[in-house]
Amino acid sequence: MKLPELTLITHSNNKPNSGLFNIFHAALAGGVRQIIIREKAMDSARLLAFAARLRDITNQYQAKLIIHSQADIAKAVNADGVHLASSDIAEIPAIRDWLDMPNMRISTSCHDLQELQKSHQAGADFAMLSPIFPTQSHPGAPILGIDAFKKIADASPLPIIALGGIDATNRPQLKGFPVATIRSILDAKDPKQATQALLST
Repeated sequence: MKLPELTLITHSNNKPNSGLFNIFHAALAGGVRQIIIREKAMDSARLLAFAARLRDITNQYQAKLIIHSQADIAKAVNADGVHLASSDIAEIPAIRDWLDMPNMRISTSCHDLQELQKSHQAGADFAMLSPIFPTQSHPGAPILGIDAFKKIADASPLPIIALGGIDATNRPQLKGFPVATIRSILDAKDPKQATQALLST
């Protein structure tokens, strides 16, 4: 499976929707080809409206849309996939049966080789391996670092996307691997330029 080179994960806290959707347009115009909606603070009604609007936008750019955890929302908006936390790996077969959509991808968050192997056995299509570098969302948390990441990636039974503290300055260290980011695009003064910088390294 060929994964998009750059994935954007949403995080709408303290950002008005009008500005946020402008950022999504700019990131997609810059080259983002996959967006994961991760909005734990939204209730189902708000999340459905948010996802439906972003589905329309991603379709304009022929980009993938994945919904974190909420398989019902993913099905409702005809998203391209569902992303699950590592704690939900065992639920993959049940979710896939319930979705009954052969083209719907299921991915997982993983932090070590054991979780990657469990995800593979459960039927995941790909995984995100994190955190590679220190992150604002989990300050002080243990990180994998480049060497451990590459060692796990080489042994992984699943295609993987690198996640965690990735920006244009450290992206070259992950050359050859698809990456995902949150703040390096969402908090950038020029999201399109920030996206292009991540893709050009």
